Amino acid sequence: MITVTTEELRAAAWRKSSHSNAGGDCVETAVLNGGIVAVRDSKDPDGPVLLLGERHFRRFIADIKTGRLEH
Repeated sequence: MITVTTEELRAAAWRKSSHSNAGGDCVETAVLNGGIVAVRDSKDPDGPVLLLGERHFRRFIADIKTGRLEH
């Protein structure tokens, strides 16, 4: 299980996806200590955050790109 504090998430260097559109539909990611990748909706920065290890994050992105997961 991955555990991250609220303070770590607030202090993280979040960046928007290069695939974000002008309408504000954006996904942001941040790399945290230990190689944890945090993913959130930029319109709801205090909302839920998906936490993945680097390997799982790479697999998640690959599955989206190949259509195994719809985006």
